[in-house]
Amino acid sequence: MAATLPATPYDEKKNMERAAPRGEPPVRRRNAPWADGLFAVLTQGAAWVTLLLLVGILVSLFIGAAPAIREFGLGFLWSTEWDPVQNKYGGLVMIYGTLMTSFIALLIAVPVSFGIAIFLTELSPGWLKRPLGVAVELLAAVPSIVYGMWGLLVFGPILAEFVQGPLQSMFGNVPYLGTLFSGPPVGIGILSAGIILAIMIIPFIAATMRDVFDVTPPLLKESAYGLGSTTWEVVWKVVLPYTKTGVVGGIMLGLGRALGETMAVTFVIGNFNQLDSLSLFQAANSITSALANEFAEASEGLHQASLIYLGLVLFLITFIVLSFSRLLLARLKRNEGSRT
Repeated sequence: MAATLPATPYDEKKNMERAAPRGEPPVRRRNAPWADGLFAVLTQGAAWVTLLLLVGILVSLFIGAAPAIREFGLGFLWSTEWDPVQNKYGGLVMIYGTLMTSFIALLIAVPVSFGIAIFLTELSPGWLKRPLGVAVELLAAVPSIVYGMWGLLVFGPILAEFVQGPLQSMFGNVPYLGTLFSGPPVGIGILSAGIILAIMIIPFIAATMRDVFDVTPPLLKESAYGLGSTTWEVVWKVVLPYTKTGVVGGIMLGLGRALGETMAVTFVIGNFNQLDSLSLFQAANSITSALANEFAEASEGLHQASLIYLGLVLFLITFIVLSFSRLLLARLKRNEGSRT
């Protein structure tokens, strides 16, 4: 009786190929079936940890702000009084400063970032594309306190002499516009803080837009060019519709940076807790600068609770902005479906 030789790896492979139906790939034995389960548990655990951290931050803010919420309620949001001596607090000045500076920053940064991204992806010569892209990204590595010091010592005087003064002379007597440009041109205030924030968020938005523009299939752009489209038509009708999710995400990333920026805004916004007018030249305050200036010296009680209340408001503002961006993207997708 002949002895049976042990099966070799080659024989096992041939047996698996015979067991598989014709036309289908051979069935492979899983070496570690527990690895998929462990991987799923780890990834799901990471997601839950992130959610728990978010809930923990929100709960801690609510607990810390509870005394101010009980004392002032929702009236805190539209009260302009901030008097630690009399224990009377309102957050409207800080909320207005945060929203206005972020709006000015987006108003400047989005068109500039869009132009940078279009130039780098569609118009720039090959020898300039890489150095310019690296230079834009290096701007994101500059510490915020350096931006603040530069804005206070260098940019502020330039703004006062060459921008604020001419704007006042041109629009000072114009109804409504004169109000926006009233006040002493000293180089600090809401406009200065908004411009500094714009400079800070341009690298983030431009780098994101450039990366998402690069993922547009070249075949789509070449087809549009072959039909006689101009560069602007290719960008507007091909690149932007294909990458709109990434573009909105980049803008939201920049907005989040603008809303949460602290030190640069603290240097140039003026840190003034009163709202005398709606002038862009007026010294004001923001939520983050108020927290940076006052939290370390705030006494326990309503003062500290009111500052934490401001932090909670900033958290909710960020949540509302992100939710609005999601709704905007969903509406864009729905409109695309209706057109098709």
